[in-house]
Amino acid sequence: MAEVLFYQLEGRTLEDVLPGLLERTRERGLRAVVRVGTAERMAALDTQLWTYSEQTFLAHGTAADGHAGDQPIYLTTENENPNKAEVLFLVGGAQPVDWASPDLKALSRIVMLFDGRDAGALDAARTAWKAAKAAGHDATYWKQIVGGKWEKIDS
Repeated sequence: MAEVLFYQLEGRTLEDVLPGLLERTRERGLRAVVRVGTAERMAALDTQLWTYSEQTFLAHGTAADGHAGDQPIYLTTENENPNKAEVLFLVGGAQPVDWASPDLKALSRIVMLFDGRDAGALDAARTAWKAAKAAGHDATYWKQIVGGKWEKIDS
């Protein structure tokens, strides 16, 4: 079973938080797939990951770039894992087709980031939480508090 982390964004945006989480994933030597809810949001994240910092960037690719298997971070809107990633990020409303899928259970970690100020996103995350727990995943819920720190919420 995968460890599933639900991150409820409150004070910061996905664009602020995702690069740091991806950096930590890469520092651990792990590959990542970032599944995005829409092609437009994926294109924006694609650009942002190259330019979010003056000191660094996050090497990544999409289907348009080719060489999917070689990408340390792969952005997609599809239900795929062409770079054999160990970590799946679900952002911008992306959801797994089936939380009980063997493909998901084979991952070491699944990270769902969602806007806690958006009622629809919050409802979708609650539904996903129940489905992840029902599928046997080890799920934890984290909420952003004042100052941008994360607080684990007991479920």
